[in-house]
Amino acid sequence: MVLTGEDTTPYAQEPTKLIQPRSHTAKICIWADLSVDDIDRLNESQNADHIKKVLAEIFHLEDYQQDLKTGVLIDLYYYTVQFARDHSFNKEQTSTLFSIVKKTHEVCIETPFGNVDQTFAYFKELMLCHAVNRPPHSIELFSADEVKSITEYVINTYFRHFKMYKYAFTPLVRLDLSMNYIGMPDPPPEPEESGVVSPESGAPEEGVGGHETPTSEREKSDLMEEPEAKPEESAAKKELRSMIKNYLAEEMKKMKMSVEDQLKTTEDVLIKKLEVVEGATAKKGGKGSAKGKRK
Repeated sequence: MVLTGEDTTPYAQEPTKLIQPRSHTAKICIWADLSVDDIDRLNESQNADHIKKVLAEIFHLEDYQQDLKTGVLIDLYYYTVQFARDHSFNKEQTSTLFSIVKKTHEVCIETPFGNVDQTFAYFKELMLCHAVNRPPHSIELFSADEVKSITEYVINTYFRHFKMYKYAFTPLVRLDLSMNYIGMPDPPPEPEESGVVSPESGAPEEGVGGHETPTSEREKSDLMEEPEAKPEESAAKKELRSMIKNYLAEEMKKMKMSVEDQLKTTEDVLIKKLEVVEGATAKKGGKGSAKGKRK
């Protein structure tokens, strides 16, 4: 059983190795992807087309208008920069937020398998690395309110469309099966060319010295009996093939149901996390309004 990517031919000797979901360690990523000069170039214009063009030049994605996948990536980068601009982030905060979103996206698309839990955990660690003053492991670059705003933005824009990014940027996994039958008889060897000519040619068979080689009655009977054994062997193979197909159909059905159950479970977990975040936001807002009434 071999799992291969979409671009791998079914007869390839070395199939593409797919990365399994794994955990990542977060690190400080200020100025990791956007430098000071890059931020200055982005701040020069208020035009969305110009910002996308600058981002395409920085990350060598000039074909974003023709390639749909590159266009999705440019949109992700653009709206991240726009969010930082709307919340009046400074240059350090803009560069860091951009790297957080970019690195979260890279973890998401590194494997075609479901890894929403690992990706979300990595995103939270990235936020903690830039919200707590504990050098050299973390720095206090974002305040508590800014961390809350960034978390809500990333959850509502990226993690709500997690499956879409996974579908657009990861290869399609195909299952190739190769089976060896144990206990099956070996196929009969092909007869060697020894001067025996088929009756259709009409030529006599030649022996030593070019004379005709006599054929005994027993040899003729053996030649006539060989074709009779082939239908029995063919019927056995057909029955075995039918049994294998039925078994594989049942196993694929079970596998499909298992995958659907896993996707549903993952989606339910993500929805619960979103409800917890939204509930906490609503409670904080209610407390603030109550304080205002007391005043």
